Amino acid sequence: MVQKLIEQIGGEKVLRALVERFYDIVEETGAGAQIVKLHKRGHGMDHARIEQFNFLSGFMGGRRYYEEKHGHMDVKLMHAHVPITEEDAENWLKCMDQALVELKLEGPHVERLRHVFRRVALMLVNDLAEWGEKRVPV
Repeated sequence: MVQKLIEQIGGEKVLRALVERFYDIVEETGAGAQIVKLHKRGHGMDHARIEQFNFLSGFMGGRRYYEEKHGHMDVKLMHAHVPITEEDAENWLKCMDQALVELKLEGPHVERLRHVFRRVALMLVNDLAEWGEKRVPV
């Protein structure tokens, strides 16, 4: 039997540590500054920590807390109200990668997770013109 990704990384306890370290990095680094700003436009950082854990639990094959609470796991819908640039997506990935490294999460399953995170993060990049914002050249 194939072990679920959440089990491969060490279960909910390790996932919670990953989410907490990720958001600590987001709040402590320049790479996370815009992510913090985007979350503060919404429900704030504490809410983001809770919902990120809830989502990732189900995303990794564990209990689907987010779906139980919100009735779906549609990541595009979750972020439809947020103007996300490619730079924002790359910064999210950078912060998550740092958290994975610091928690010493490694192996083929973590590399697959990184690949999926990249695909999803870039899928969330949207048209800032709809938000009355201009894309800043990188």
